[in-house]
Amino acid sequence: MTSSAQNPAPQAPAAPRPATPTPAIAVRSSPFTAGNTPEAPRSDLPGLLEALAGDLRAVGYTVDGVAGLLGEAAHSALSRDQLIPALIVTGRASGEPSTAALAAVVRLCLLAEPQRAETLDAALPGIRTEGLTELGLVERSDEDLIRAKVDLRPYGWDPTVGDDGVASGGADLWVASDLAAHQRAGVLRHDHVLGIGQASTTLVQVTARRHVARALDLGTGCGIQTFHLLHHAEHVTATDISERALAFTRFNLLLNAAELHVDPADPEARVSLRLGSLLEPVAGEEFELVVSNPPFVITPRSLGETPVDQFTYRDGGLPGDEIVSSLVRALPSVLAPGGTAQLLGNWEIEAGAAWSERPQSWADPAADVWFIQREQVGPEQYAETWLQDASENRDRQLYQDSYAAYLDDFASRNVAGIGFGMIWLRRPADGAGRVISRFEEITYPIEQPVGPHLGAAVERADWLAAHDLAAAHLLVAEDVTEERHQRPGAEHPGVILLRQGAGLRRTNLLSTELAGFVSACDGDLSVGQIVGALEALLGGYEGFDGAQFRAGLLTEVGNLVRDGFLLPA
Repeated sequence: MTSSAQNPAPQAPAAPRPATPTPAIAVRSSPFTAGNTPEAPRSDLPGLLEALAGDLRAVGYTVDGVAGLLGEAAHSALSRDQLIPALIVTGRASGEPSTAALAAVVRLCLLAEPQRAETLDAALPGIRTEGLTELGLVERSDEDLIRAKVDLRPYGWDPTVGDDGVASGGADLWVASDLAAHQRAGVLRHDHVLGIGQASTTLVQVTARRHVARALDLGTGCGIQTFHLLHHAEHVTATDISERALAFTRFNLLLNAAELHVDPADPEARVSLRLGSLLEPVAGEEFELVVSNPPFVITPRSLGETPVDQFTYRDGGLPGDEIVSSLVRALPSVLAPGGTAQLLGNWEIEAGAAWSERPQSWADPAADVWFIQREQVGPEQYAETWLQDASENRDRQLYQDSYAAYLDDFASRNVAGIGFGMIWLRRPADGAGRVISRFEEITYPIEQPVGPHLGAAVERADWLAAHDLAAAHLLVAEDVTEERHQRPGAEHPGVILLRQGAGLRRTNLLSTELAGFVSACDGDLSVGQIVGALEALLGGYEGFDGAQFRAGLLTEVGNLVRDGFLLPA
């Protein structure tokens, strides 16, 4: 199954669905059950939702169906927010009886191209234009055409095998969100509900999946993370500060109720929607898994600013990187023992400081923590990215003033760069101490989805903490290759590298003794036996310190296990 149209990120993975039905668990009643929120799609009309799902399925409005209609070139252009190739292709398809219905739906829902009512009635005979209007999805334009009020696009994933080895089926869904900047004129509304974007699919891909009783989607937006959580969590709590965002999430949940295993008559049995900021809606509760794509964008604050002045989908209302720092500090308080949290974030990098200096200061010393910086940009590029994101560059004076405000804001805190990356946190199990404290930069391409590999790395770290490495027997991982480089005529290689072909695709520079150790890892000899043999082979000269040699080699071997080059036999 290919990625959905206009989605620039790689395809999202599935996670294991519980193998057998699980009993309902007691959770706090959802305070947000509104099915008719102003300026959002309605979710209180089950008959129309069922009719809409049936029509969309019948017309072939799926991820694969759209990709097949558009063809590779137009579909790829659409993923870059370029509509013209898709408009050309669907314009031609509109004249063919076999493709006219799907072309009309694509033009309306993905390309925001107004359609005639009779065209839509023919393409979607169950719900028709009248039903689309009643649901709040379309409106009549001045030219007596029907135009889209929201973006409604297919989204899905293929069957996969989860971290626990349980096979899970795929899903074919439809996701409603506000029209994006390339689909409408003007600056985005401040309570804009973001659709399927690169950040949301990145979080989907980095999340390590496992079956849990309770999960939390903090800042759900239109509900993408919740959809994935429902395939491996018995109950999901989804929060947001925006009523419109929760209304979109509720609409999407009920439109896709069958695929998400949600009872339309009792959705709260599996999903609780909470209105509120950060962790306030779940204070005093605990979850086994928390995921969050928070409003982490660093935005200049101004005197007299109110929430109405902020883009709620990206601006948390706090200065600098305080949204992310406050979450990193507070999330362990809502984690059950052994529970994990994964989120995305930005952090400021002061001039002359290491990028990891601020993130390290946020981490709870009692919690496991892993930061991976994926990108670093300067203040100018950061300002350009987010001003363009909200289409503020369409107003020249607004763009100039806002750009200057960004630079002044960063200069006031001596910020020379802004980092972006992923964050993993864990509350240790009762009686256990911190096992993981990693702050690393990985800017090259990695395998996606990387979530299973992050989960495996955590398991290896736990294994190292619980076992005597010297007594272990190790094997070289299947995806690992070795490279040796030497100058012409040289007797020995000057550089020996180990490379991973999967996961984080790390490269490790080996010393002579470490290369010799890895070559002997076939599972027969223990780590201690191999180290002893290397000591006898390479030591014995004047000044050789055997204890130091053994300790240093054991540390390097532990690092290779931690990073997945070597695995327990």
